[in-house]
Amino acid sequence: MLIHYSRTLVALFFVFSVSSTAASRSTSTTATTATPFPNGPFTTNASTILGADGSPFVYAGVNWPGAEVVMIPEGLQYQSIATIVSKIQSLGMNTIRLTYATEMIDQVYSNGLKDIPIKTAFVKALGVDEGMRVFQQVVARNPEFNEDTTRLQVYDAIAAECAKHQIYIHLDNHVSKASWCCDPFDGSTWWDDVFFCPAKWTRGLSFMAAFGMQWPNLISMSLYNELRPPFSSTKPDLMRTYNWDVWYEQIQAGSKAIHDLNPDVLIFLSGLNGDTDLEPVVDGSPLIPSNTTFQRADFAGYDNKLVLELHSYDILLPVTDCLRYQEEIMQAGYSTASDSREVANRFPMVMTEWGFKQDNTTWLENTYAICVQEFLGSRIGSGWMIWVLSGSYYSRKGNHDADESWGLLDHEWSAWRSPDYIEGGLKPLVKQTLGSTGYHTRLRIEEASKEVYMHFQGSSQQYKERLSPQ
Repeated sequence: MLIHYSRTLVALFFVFSVSSTAASRSTSTTATTATPFPNGPFTTNASTILGADGSPFVYAGVNWPGAEVVMIPEGLQYQSIATIVSKIQSLGMNTIRLTYATEMIDQVYSNGLKDIPIKTAFVKALGVDEGMRVFQQVVARNPEFNEDTTRLQVYDAIAAECAKHQIYIHLDNHVSKASWCCDPFDGSTWWDDVFFCPAKWTRGLSFMAAFGMQWPNLISMSLYNELRPPFSSTKPDLMRTYNWDVWYEQIQAGSKAIHDLNPDVLIFLSGLNGDTDLEPVVDGSPLIPSNTTFQRADFAGYDNKLVLELHSYDILLPVTDCLRYQEEIMQAGYSTASDSREVANRFPMVMTEWGFKQDNTTWLENTYAICVQEFLGSRIGSGWMIWVLSGSYYSRKGNHDADESWGLLDHEWSAWRSPDYIEGGLKPLVKQTLGSTGYHTRLRIEEASKEVYMHFQGSSQQYKERLSPQ
């Protein structure tokens, strides 16, 4: 009885909390939709995501950061939300991965369940002079905002504009303390790290899950971005907890926190080593150091809401061969979505981060860039979200108005940084992903993967051993 009573109080508290915050929202940012969109709620069946009408769904999207120190989605000092969303739509994409920091929700709670105005956020993060200058630019480009507009109202406005263009929102819990991600020394790496409080984490997930219920186009949420070894100088013993057993315990708590407050959204589970490894989840091997294995029964009532996500870059281990790349990413977890592999658990898989420098040659000449695009074009999995939309940041690692060479947009968010890539690479990839043209490429990759599987078995195992927690 006490348990049920407590759960009821918690549910009522969250509903009241989010309703109180939502009450201050401007009516001009309320999303309205018509037609079959958004075709939710979405569910999963084995490795396929399904809309409410039973049709398969695949993501083709882009990352729009909002988790740096200002805690406001980037670029609004240069362009309006409507202009930015129209550029995303022009690519043919159907999703944005919108990032946020747990710290934003912490501040809402410490401020009497009221969010902070964007004017205050800019001044606090950038200083009085720079903060006021950028704030004035933002409201000039986005006249629906004023000094009373809050950060969460900006998220509302983005969601509403995306809904107008039939673009979905995937909310990503990117960091605990607002900052550039990711660094194994940043204090936001792993549960109980300096800034990564498990209780505040689940509270933040619950808050955003309930807050986003008013967005008809909120399709999915992540649990956490790029879990990584906690090399914290202030908590040297924390590394002992960096293992799959702790991961499993925490992702159950996080998944429940989301589902209890918003049963409609899909829930993305990220892996270890910067979200490059989900192998034991897929193959059913023990979640070390325990003998526990991943069981759908541990997510009873919403196991059909679970989606796996992986990231792929060539920052630490450069890609030199596409067949090797394909085999290693299949072993990392993509085998869950491959018809040619026998696995213990089938889930949809989405590559929520990948990317490279935006210029006129990298996409054509860099081995990793070639390999990752070929792999994604094969349509093994349920889609992707490229890093990154941003041409610049309000602040990045303390540098104000920092340029982003990987950004699809230029510094002023006004044009594509690499028109050649947009027209010759990205737009075709979007069409290939959302259309049927990737089928034969998928068959070719899966057949080639079978042939090289045994050849690369040993080297892939050595690769995993270098990264896996002990």
